[in-house]
Amino acid sequence: MVKGNIVINKLKGTPLEKQKIEIVERKGLGHPDYIADSLAESFSEALCRYYLEKFNKVLHHNVDKLEVIGGKTEPEFGGGKVIKPISILFSGRATDDFNGAEIPVREIAVESSNKWFSKNMRFLNPDSINYIFETKSGSANLSSVFASKDHIGSNDTSFGVGYAPLTESEKLVLSIERYANSKEFKQKFPFSGEDIKVMCVRNRNKIDVTVAMAFVDKYVNSVSDYFKKKTEIIYELSKRFDATPLGRKIKITLNGMDDKSLGKNGCYLTVTGSSSEHGDDGAVGRGNRVNGLITPNRPMSLEAVAGKNPVNHIGKIYNILSMKLAQKIYESHGLEVNVKSVGGIGKPLDQPIVIAVETLERTEKEQKNKIVDLINDELSKINEITKDVIAGKIAVC
Repeated sequence: MVKGNIVINKLKGTPLEKQKIEIVERKGLGHPDYIADSLAESFSEALCRYYLEKFNKVLHHNVDKLEVIGGKTEPEFGGGKVIKPISILFSGRATDDFNGAEIPVREIAVESSNKWFSKNMRFLNPDSINYIFETKSGSANLSSVFASKDHIGSNDTSFGVGYAPLTESEKLVLSIERYANSKEFKQKFPFSGEDIKVMCVRNRNKIDVTVAMAFVDKYVNSVSDYFKKKTEIIYELSKRFDATPLGRKIKITLNGMDDKSLGKNGCYLTVTGSSSEHGDDGAVGRGNRVNGLITPNRPMSLEAVAGKNPVNHIGKIYNILSMKLAQKIYESHGLEVNVKSVGGIGKPLDQPIVIAVETLERTEKEQKNKIVDLINDELSKINEITKDVIAGKIAVC
């Protein structure tokens, strides 16, 4: 069994649930940053499948330098129009030739993007998108690592972070966005666009949740109709999320900048259901971490995970691994835990520089030994992460 360098420490401090202030955010399905992450990841997964089908192995790529460039629209009550469509800038690196065989990298990028938009955005026509393709082949130094006969070494020296369990506020933010973007919700409120951002601030036992939700203009007839529909959604969300297991009070605010006196301009109206349609740009890495949340009260890696190759990019694999380890340690031992995993460039993935486990509770020697065994077991099968990512089984945003 692999023996990683594993250190288990007791963390000094107050458990997050007992801290006075907690901040949690999630950028939802149609947010420009979420779109950027999703398209980059879809592109990488599609490349992996193509490489495997044609060459029986994944070739070097990191397509995490993707941007969503906002367009221009004129929303109107009853339905507006798109003046200038959004643009997607594909950058990063991808192997485009292997043993003389040309690889249609651009076509793979565009097809994977169109599929994502068709599946996830009801009112954004993929055929209207302007694609800018600047993805180039990778450096010889990094590409050569993939050709190693002994092992595939880490492409960088970087780290990943995980933690468990989620707090009430973290679960609440995830639940609100996922429900508001569910088929059930969209059938009930078709005027609700996919661009939804949820910000939660817990001050002791009071939870203030601010939801930004793009409305689709063709379903809204007037200012009064907009505010009527807004009231309906506030009522629905407040009714569904009116209490927490710890008895905390929840207040939900929707589209806080709305102003009736400004008429149409005081309403959050969109043509496509996303703020990306009119100048709100997005970029990989500016959104959620691998567990779908932005959590300043927690340790976090600033590594952009989406679009990085799942074979040897340590910044991707170790962030996923750290979250997985934290959850397993919590489930097995009931410990509130942080996990920080550091990998070294050129080193085998199953041989980290260090995995630091931080627990708020004191752990005895026997328990520490069990945690070490658990971590080594996960390291011994770390290649399963690669397979699961390629199969689309692991969400990274």
